[in-house]
Amino acid sequence: MSSVAVLWVAPSSPNPDSMTNSGLVRVLESSRLLSPCLNQRLNTGKRSSSSSVMSCRRGRSSVVSSSLVASPAAGEITLSSEEKVYNVVLKQAALVNKQLRDLDDVKKPQDIVLPGTTTGSLSLLGEAYDRCGEVCAEYAKTFYLGTLLMTPERRKAIWAIYVWCRRTDELVDGPNASHITPMALDRWEARLEDLFRGRPFDMLDAALADTVARYPVDIQPFRDMVEGMRMDLRKSRYTNFDDLYLYCYYVAGTVGLMSVPVMGIDLKSKATTESVYNAALALGIANQLTNILRDVGEDARRGRVYLPQDELAQAGLSDEDIFAGKVTDKWRNFMKMQLKRARMFFDEAEKGVTELDAASRWPVWASLLLYRRILDEIEANDYNNFTKRAYVGKAKKIAALPLAYAKSILKASSSR
Repeated sequence: MSSVAVLWVAPSSPNPDSMTNSGLVRVLESSRLLSPCLNQRLNTGKRSSSSSVMSCRRGRSSVVSSSLVASPAAGEITLSSEEKVYNVVLKQAALVNKQLRDLDDVKKPQDIVLPGTTTGSLSLLGEAYDRCGEVCAEYAKTFYLGTLLMTPERRKAIWAIYVWCRRTDELVDGPNASHITPMALDRWEARLEDLFRGRPFDMLDAALADTVARYPVDIQPFRDMVEGMRMDLRKSRYTNFDDLYLYCYYVAGTVGLMSVPVMGIDLKSKATTESVYNAALALGIANQLTNILRDVGEDARRGRVYLPQDELAQAGLSDEDIFAGKVTDKWRNFMKMQLKRARMFFDEAEKGVTELDAASRWPVWASLLLYRRILDEIEANDYNNFTKRAYVGKAKKIAALPLAYAKSILKASSSR
């Protein structure tokens, strides 16, 4: 279920066919390698509420105090998942504020040494970006069309981020997933470290190496996504929403943090950089929660339950009910609460989309509206996400584009 949400865009479902780099597993397993908001929890039973990470920008001290938990065993102070993630948000926002006040400018890139060469090559680098675009066009057609609305430089950079995220996702959800070990993920992360140092392993890595050299993109969200893959190897149940929230950040919220420096923030925006990052994070979480709610039946057939165990119990449900796949009143009531939470994240995400650079706003609005409609389709299916897959038809997708365009203009004007 470690689906990727790139550019605040709808996470892509695992593809049964290998996309690229057929020898990836062999390389990872070889002896050498060159080369983590909103969580205003709904009042369900005895569940206690927690302050929203998104409200941190309005008063961080209250969030910190509500997120710190004393460990009775060790007498130590620990952080909730929300606070851990918020600390990453602060770091990303500070990096952008320091390195790139005007996101229409790009950093002077370092010399990227491409695989099989001794020096960098602009023509080969161009080919690397083109290949990323081809992969994006093949595996994420709607998203790819959205990227064409961006400036050429941003478009290429988003392609490079998309491809790395997809390759990372396929390590645990792709055709070779059964061969992936924790050690293989350690090697993939080491390869990431080399990539950020300007030493890519292959052509696709080279495109991302060039991107992170040009934009104030920090390595931490990339590392956190790899950690999400590790979580998928060792976990198939989530105790509570705090537990699930961290997973959603790892596999999807990270992508928003990766993408904001590339997409750019409107120079006329009066919003803080931190608040825009918070909104990007919220959309990633919303997308992943939508994936989880859409794919309950599919995941159950793989022995996985990506739903808070305590909330299932409070609703009078258990894993056995999910495996049985029967829609009951208990299940409908449970799903209504889950859908409400996902929509709350989408609501928070909207606040940041209006602050993006004009060239990035339309495709992001389109992806938000389209993915949010999956929740409507779940309702239309009478909450049967066991045997029916909720999806947005082509006609509805096309109809959403003018609305997204109107929102990208009207919302921006009203927010100034």
